[in-house]
Amino acid sequence: MINVPKLETLFLWGNKLSGSIPSCISNASMLKNLDLSNNFLSSLIPDTLGNLRHLEWFQAFENNFTTEFVTHEWSFLSSLANCRNLRRIDVSINPLKGLLPTYIGNLSTSLQYFYADDCELKGNIPMEIGNLSGMLHLSLWNNELSGSIPASIGGLRNLQALDLHSNKLGGPISESICGLERLDTLSLWSNQLHGPIPTCLGDMTSLRYLHLGSNKLSSAIPSTLLNLQDILELDLSSNYLNNSQPLDVGHLRSLVRLNLSRNLLTGDISSSTGGLLTLLSLNLSANKFHGHIPESFGGLISLEFLDLSHNNLSGIIPKSLEKLS
Repeated sequence: MINVPKLETLFLWGNKLSGSIPSCISNASMLKNLDLSNNFLSSLIPDTLGNLRHLEWFQAFENNFTTEFVTHEWSFLSSLANCRNLRRIDVSINPLKGLLPTYIGNLSTSLQYFYADDCELKGNIPMEIGNLSGMLHLSLWNNELSGSIPASIGGLRNLQALDLHSNKLGGPISESICGLERLDTLSLWSNQLHGPIPTCLGDMTSLRYLHLGSNKLSSAIPSTLLNLQDILELDLSSNYLNNSQPLDVGHLRSLVRLNLSRNLLTGDISSSTGGLLTLLSLNLSANKFHGHIPESFGGLISLEFLDLSHNNLSGIIPKSLEKLS
């Protein structure tokens, strides 16, 4: 029996604990921080966690927690709706399976961090997720989520990071995402998204990391993306994007990684690319670029990786590239 009525913090992460979470943990009624991560715990996450009315922080990632064999119901989320001060939930890397329930929208609006990565989730992202108005980070990567990205995500006005990569999400990228004015990271790579890149993404001046690679996006790369002058990483690789005019990326002065590989881009490579003094990695391979390699590439003094393979480039290799050695 757990009988520690004044206990506020219980950290047991990074051990070799096994078995289940005892339901009597609710006896620690003043508990605020509970971290059971990186153990060998299994069975169900108990509904009695909902009795911890002061709980603010619950982490249980990297265990072997499951859900009911038949329903795979995430009932523990329903119980955690009783914890009105809850700020963080992390149940990543557990074989929970099942669907993300609609009652996720009943969680406290104080919730700021929700991580359910690599949990074997299926089905749609419920529109009720848009009720979590206090959310800062939402991460559901490496699951089997399908359907479209719900427009209700645009209601998470404080969101700073949205990571949905490595799922089976389809449909177009919802323009409601453009309303997330504080978004720093948008990671949607390795899905089945199609249609154009929304031009309004160029209005999201807080973006530092935009990863849309390995989808089925088509049409031209919108010139509005060149408004993201503080962006650090831009990955649009492995899509069906096309541009007949040189993409003038010279204004992206903070750019560290640019990957436009495996698209249908044509025309000349813009000489303005050589002005990106902070660039570490540049991948323009497997497109249809033609003309010469710009002499200006010799100005990429920080460059560590350059791939221009499988294009239609001609002429001689510029001597300016010797500056990169």
